[in-house]
Amino acid sequence: MLFVVVAVLAFGLSVVSNAPAQSGSEDYYITVSPFLQKIPLAVPHFKIAAGSESDAENARAAADLLAGSLEFTGYFKLLDRAAFLYNPQSSGVLAAELNFQNWSVIGTELLTTGYFEQTGDTVRLELRLFDIVKAQRVLGKRYTGPVGNIRSMIHRFCSEVVFYLTGSKGFFQSKIAFVSNGSGSKEIYTCDFDGRNLARLTYHESISLSPAWSSDGRWLAYTSYKAGKPDIYIRNLLSGEETAVARKGINITPDWVPGKFELAATLSYSGDQEIYLLTGKGKVIKKLTGKLGIDLSPAWSPDGTKLAFVSSRSGNPQIYILDVGSGNVQRLTYEGGYNTQPSWSPRGDKIAYSSRTDGRFNIFVIGADGQNMMQLTAEAGDNESPSWSPDGSLIAFHSTREGPSRLYVMTALGTDQRRLLRLNGEQTNPKWSSNTFNN
Repeated sequence: MLFVVVAVLAFGLSVVSNAPAQSGSEDYYITVSPFLQKIPLAVPHFKIAAGSESDAENARAAADLLAGSLEFTGYFKLLDRAAFLYNPQSSGVLAAELNFQNWSVIGTELLTTGYFEQTGDTVRLELRLFDIVKAQRVLGKRYTGPVGNIRSMIHRFCSEVVFYLTGSKGFFQSKIAFVSNGSGSKEIYTCDFDGRNLARLTYHESISLSPAWSSDGRWLAYTSYKAGKPDIYIRNLLSGEETAVARKGINITPDWVPGKFELAATLSYSGDQEIYLLTGKGKVIKKLTGKLGIDLSPAWSPDGTKLAFVSSRSGNPQIYILDVGSGNVQRLTYEGGYNTQPSWSPRGDKIAYSSRTDGRFNIFVIGADGQNMMQLTAEAGDNESPSWSPDGSLIAFHSTREGPSRLYVMTALGTDQRRLLRLNGEQTNPKWSSNTFNN
């Protein structure tokens, strides 16, 4: 099999790749009905290079990570390895060496194979994806780098798999910021998309809320009461330096303008709570809302031309959309007496939000045109603070279905609802980043 070099990464992971022979043909992409009809996928353990100093435990962990990460997407039905008619050590990993019939009889439609070689601290990993129905390889990648980069290697291949199927790179290079009170105070934490690599960001021993990522992942804005009242803090995640938006009154609910070093936030220094446009250092550029009533919880459209927000101008909290260029405002939600926490989908066609119905909060999705409202959670405690994955396939949220508030994820259709991580205390306010991090 021929591999050709396509990239060398700055952090020391080299990637070698090939394009499928049928690239550009009409039948290159596999038809996918995501979340409703899952694709049967087999992920056997990797073949370990003979005579190498490879670590069998690292090879096994890498195969398990590949299986778990692909299953996390909601696209795949992972098949039991006990049913495989395949021995990774004695069987081959190339198309000519595989018995496709053995995979077909157990119901597999897609198969991955892996070849793992470790010499000292250096790992060489070959990963391939096969279409069992067509009996051909559709992806092949080779990665070389230090042992500590195995997780990144696996997730880069997962991105290629999802891109092959959907045309999107998925969410494997993303993180989630959230609030937890496990330390005794509400602090900001971050984790990878799957709940791993947990890190505590703030140590204010106060109340911190509403984390918001900049598009490039370099800045995080959030609200904190560390000075005795709600102010917004804008943190450089590389240097740790912070700028405070600390005007009189409240300063809450920041959200970054896509692709810019600007953000919208709710301030009350001039009277009512209104939404303002700020620079990345906290200087007011202009006032965005100005009607009677309280306006808060801004959420930008992906192209930065519109802003969803919550307003009490009609009485109870409802969601509105502001066209920033013209200043025109249209009401989005009419059903439900308390609608809040809007989150715009990455494609810009839908808005997820929390709505109180029958005394409980649940997650809903509605078209940006106000059509096709759909309820995603029900009869499982209170469910709030939806946040879309960067590819729009998943939604993170917090729920009290197990008692204390915890973080969960589900598909964009509300299926596959599962808990994200296990951590002391309560977890709330998840906010998904873009695909800007190397895991």
